[in-house]
Amino acid sequence: MRVGFDRDLYIKTQTEHILERIKQFDNKLYLEFGGKLFDDYHASRVLPGFDVNAKVKLLQGFSDMAEIVFCINASSIAKNKIRADFGITYDQDLLRTIDALRDLGLSVNSVVITQYADQPGAIAFRNMLEQRGIKTYKHYPIKGYPTDVNLIVSENGYGANDYIETTRPLVVVTAPGPNSGKLATCLSQLYHESKLGIRAGYAKFETFPIWNLPLKHPVNLAYEAATADLRDVNMIDPFHMDAYGETTVNYNRDIEGFPIVNTILTRIMNKTIYKSPTDMGVNMAGYCITDDEAVREAATQEIVRRYYHAWCECRLGREEPDTAHRIETLLSQLNADVETVRRVVRPAKQKAAASGSAAMAIELPDGKIVTGRSQHLMNAASSATINAIKTLAGISDEVHLMSPVILEPILKMKREMLGRRNPTLNLEEVLIALSICAATNPTAELALSKLAYLKNCEAHTSYILSEPDAGILRRLGLNVTSEPVFETNALFHD
Repeated sequence: MRVGFDRDLYIKTQTEHILERIKQFDNKLYLEFGGKLFDDYHASRVLPGFDVNAKVKLLQGFSDMAEIVFCINASSIAKNKIRADFGITYDQDLLRTIDALRDLGLSVNSVVITQYADQPGAIAFRNMLEQRGIKTYKHYPIKGYPTDVNLIVSENGYGANDYIETTRPLVVVTAPGPNSGKLATCLSQLYHESKLGIRAGYAKFETFPIWNLPLKHPVNLAYEAATADLRDVNMIDPFHMDAYGETTVNYNRDIEGFPIVNTILTRIMNKTIYKSPTDMGVNMAGYCITDDEAVREAATQEIVRRYYHAWCECRLGREEPDTAHRIETLLSQLNADVETVRRVVRPAKQKAAASGSAAMAIELPDGKIVTGRSQHLMNAASSATINAIKTLAGISDEVHLMSPVILEPILKMKREMLGRRNPTLNLEEVLIALSICAATNPTAELALSKLAYLKNCEAHTSYILSEPDAGILRRLGLNVTSEPVFETNALFHD
């Protein structure tokens, strides 16, 4: 992948910009962190060269002056909302992230449960956190929010929320996903701080859309694709244009909400701080793009990936067709043909048609494409992965890394002892078997060592992947898409 983004420049300029913003207030800034703290794979895919953990590395530079507050919406807990890239719920991802931050020596202040209304799931989650020594706070629904400013900015509005006790100049307010109440938490804190005579400030750190790129730049369109289910739309910021005569990009929810947010801020702080939603941001990513062509190509590739993902989610009943149609519209704006942009699509479909079975294609780092199909012993994802690491290791296709003598007893156990109707080996089982063989087989050991080279490789399947295979491929770092086609007509898969 061609590098198009300077990660070191990004951390340097972002750090300087945040420090400047802290100084604008009484050395107290509530910084709303959008996106993901760890593992920001969307950013790394559309900005090749971006460090997936850039935000955390940025925070490490503020380790002595920053503390972190997490928000989670009580309804997200109740609905078991899933973080798609890891396949785990928001509450579990929050716990995972807290552990990771603590390991890096960063200070986690607390967890705020927003929209709290004594939901059983929220009560249980709060009790669990407190049993583990994590401070929790409750923020409640406010009647008339966000339009009834008189109620919101009062003792019965923000004043009814728990006040989060903080001690450091920079308070990072983040969450495992969107609609978690980050902005409301920041504003609630500003209200409480003002009552204590502290002139704290607010700013927003969200990578996308990138305000100083063109509205229809593929990177900004890729953000629309990523949030198509939320119906987000990028727009020219009219407030910024009116105030400064400059064209900048923001998204509809921030623009639509700015008059109310600005009114609340002005009411709390007794003066107008910002003239536009763009003013609120501290994002310097646009200044760190070093190869616009590489970034455009990577972002277009991401939109195609989102297109396939949306259609698969529709087939699984987890998404509305309108989401996929919205992404199709974005592709049409770029005149992008999915099979031309995504080179692995056609080989996967051709392999499936020729073999009459499910198939997968993987594009290796040198551009070579290898395929694999479902067989008696292993499924398509397993076959393609084995063929890929054999190719990377320079091992002949005729060489068997694992003997049927080892694999067939596993199949027999799955079929006879576990009662599986489709007992072919999935990818995790095949890799475990390969690891066992590698203990005594140098060729298998060589092939296994090449797994790391599959990271960031593109792949496509002729069928909707099972969750176990999709999870392993994610962990290996492959960017996988699938045709929105079920592998079989069976309604239940074990």
